This record gives sequence, structure tokens and C-alpha cells, in this order.
Amino acid sequence: MLNILTITGPIYLSIGLGFAATRRGMFSKVDGQVLGRFVLNFALPAMLFNALSQRNFAEVLNPNYLMAYGAGSMFSFAVGFWVWRMWRKKPLTESGMVAMGVSCSNSGYVGYPILLQFLGPAAGVGLALTVLIENLVTIPLALAIAESGETEHLSWQHTVLQSLKRMIKLPMMQAILLGLVFSMMGWHLPEVLSKTVNLFAASTAAIALFVNGGSLVGMRVVGLIQEVRWIAVGKLVLHPLAVGLMLMVVGPIDPSLKISAVLLAGMPMLGIYPLLAQRHGQEGFCAAALLVTTIASFFTISLILWAMGELPGWHV
Repeated sequence: MLNILTITGPIYLSIGLGFAATRRGMFSKVDGQVLGRFVLNFALPAMLFNALSQRNFAEVLNPNYLMAYGAGSMFSFAVGFWVWRMWRKKPLTESGMVAMGVSCSNSGYVGYPILLQFLGPAAGVGLALTVLIENLVTIPLALAIAESGETEHLSWQHTVLQSLKRMIKLPMMQAILLGLVFSMMGWHLPEVLSKTVNLFAASTAAIALFVNGGSLVGMRVVGLIQEVRWIAVGKLVLHPLAVGLMLMVVGPIDPSLKISAVLLAGMPMLGIYPLLAQRHGQEGFCAAALLVTTIASFFTISLILWAMGELPGWHV
């Protein structure tokens, strides 16, 4: 257990530091948004490019990982949507946001720093493959469902297409595609450019965690705990279990990628979850879900790490 705390402890202490600094006024919420944009537009793309461009293409583009993580995520997505829409009789827009909450992880801000401590440089490959699934499948589908609940005159196919176009323009996605090209062609950056990219990549983990902590300031769960607990269970329990089961079905896969898939699925939902819900008037509900899930994830991630240490076939 002590070894597990040496992995999760620094992560959540960093999140707590970001929360405390923002709460005490040393950083404002606006400052955090600026730092967040730095991570999304520069640091994280640099890290993803490095992770992919410096490895063999056959190692990077792993179809078993994509199938397992994609199938597990879509199963969680479908369960979350069905529970909210069919069982709880909630509106289509809210059901789409819940489906996103239980199937889309905070891969970059929380997942990558944990994987980096557990796996070292190999962490970037699993992150990049996960980001592909999230940005090309689950997030666009969830946004399309949420949009279709308010814009009945537009088809869901049109909304998915528009979402995909927006995702492709993200620096993070462009870095993944560029990294795949470098990996496939065996290219390498000139040393001066490589060192520059390394400087930005190295800043990813600490700033991402600090920003994540600051974003939790001001979030409230009063009166919403009964609602958001369902999302927390779906995200922290159902999603990693579903991905883990899919890994058993798809066939042989590198142990580091198996660990990456389950750990990333076990992360709290993406940090911009409340922002994506804002245009649908669901930001309060989604912010409460993010806060509860982030706090609870300390215990569930520690449990996942412990289980990996006990089960055969889950060692790097």
C-alpha cells in the first residue's frame, strides 16, 4: 500500500496545491484557464508527439488497444445513456452529458501524470491511443446527442460531423497525427527542435495537475449528491471494468498498454466537462459530478493499482 501511495500521493497533493493556491487568491480562476490553455495547446501536444514519434509505428498503432478501449468506453457510454434516458426518464440533452461523463476520462491532466510515475516514458503511447478514441468517437457522439436534444432540425449525423471537424483542429490531435507520420516514416527532429519540444513536454504533468486542482474551487455538490453518485460509480467502476473485460477478449496486448487502458478508464471525467455542458445549462450538475468523482478517484485508483499488483499478467 505504501508503494501505491508513492504513486497517487504526489498526484493528489499537486491537485490539492492547485486548489489551495486558487482558494487563497494566489492564482485566480482566469489564471488557471490560461495555464490550462498552455497545457492543451503546447505542453500536452509536445508530450504526445514525443511519445509517438520516438517509437516504432507497429508498436504505436495498436489495434487491440483501440478495439478494447473503444468497445469498453462505448459500453459504458451506452449504459450511462440508457440509465439516464430510459430508467430515470431524463431529457435527451442531459442523458448525452451523463453518457460523456461515464465514458470520457481526464486522460491528460490526471491520467498521464499517474501513468508517467507507474510506467515511465511508455505512458505516452497509451495516452495517445486513448485520446484518439475519446476525440474521434465518444466526445463527438455525446455532443451530438446533447445537441440533438435542443436542435431537432439538425440530424445527429450532421452534428457528429461538425464535432469531428472541431476535434481535428485541436493542437493535441494534430500532434498525434504528426507523431504517427514521424513514427511511420522513421523521421527525427533536428536536435535543436527536439530539445525545444522536450522542454514543453516536461512541463505537462505538474501544470496539468495544478490547473485541475484550481478548477475545483467554487464547485458545489449541495443537493446534487444523490444524482452525481450514479455518474461517479459509472466512471470510476463501470468504465475500467468494461475496458478490462474487453482487454481479455481482444487477444494478446503489451502489459504496459493493458495497464494504461484500465488506469486511464479509471480516471475521473475530463476536466472541461462542466465547460462542455455550459451551453446546455448543465454546468452546475456536471461540475458537481466532476468534484465528487475527482475526490473519490483517489480511493478507486489506489484500489486498481493494488489489484494490478496482486493479479497475474498485470506487471510491466
